[in-house]
Amino acid sequence: MKKLIVFDLDGTLAESKAAIDKEMAERLAALLTVAKVAVMSGGDWPQFEKQVLGHLPKGAKLRNLSILPTCGTKYYQYKRGWKQLYAENFTDDQKHKIIDSINKSVDASGYRVKKTWGEAIEDRGSQITYSALGQSAPLDEKKKYDPDFKKRKKIKAHLDKLIPEFDVNLGGSTSIDVTKKGIDKEYGMHKLHQVLDIKISEMIFIGDAIFPGGNDYPAKQSGAYAVCVKDSNEAKRVIEGIIGCLDKGKFKDGF
Repeated sequence: MKKLIVFDLDGTLAESKAAIDKEMAERLAALLTVAKVAVMSGGDWPQFEKQVLGHLPKGAKLRNLSILPTCGTKYYQYKRGWKQLYAENFTDDQKHKIIDSINKSVDASGYRVKKTWGEAIEDRGSQITYSALGQSAPLDEKKKYDPDFKKRKKIKAHLDKLIPEFDVNLGGSTSIDVTKKGIDKEYGMHKLHQVLDIKISEMIFIGDAIFPGGNDYPAKQSGAYAVCVKDSNEAKRVIEGIIGCLDKGKFKDGF
């Protein structure tokens, strides 16, 4: 029996950088009544507050929810408020090397864009994220940038050579995430096992980037049952199916 349902955020629960909609909020709240839930994504803590937590209905069972920002390099639990359990932060020297290597790799790939919306490189403490069009790029522009991952795979290939001591993964629709070696979503899955005392075989991971090089792929490599979805609407259908299997008739009329 599955006891923990783990989600990616952007592209899975919501559009990139967008808030979950009312339907998703209702389904997540219902899921929290029948299972433990975790959300693990490349964004930092403020993104989770803006995209997820601020939209859950009043009375949602937050004690059953774990939040893992920056691909599992940080962990938050709810105990009379949200508390951080750990953070695998970079040193200043590591940050400098990563940022310099990102700039070199983007230039070497030939894919540096002329127009960006906000900063392209963001220091998230335990993760450095390159967003090709900037952190505030319009969703329509982001969808057009690299739908086949060709551009980011070329940038990643350069980065892998320059900073082999770090992990480099593709995230979202325009971004590349850099974390410490071995600190990725697989690491986050094992942290969930340690903190919640739930076997990985009792977990389901749901994401939109479960492919080699995608930032959801390490979660699958942990040994968890993985479900790849194309968008949030498909994720809703998966959630409904899980609830139907676990709710003992509470939501027998569906949604």
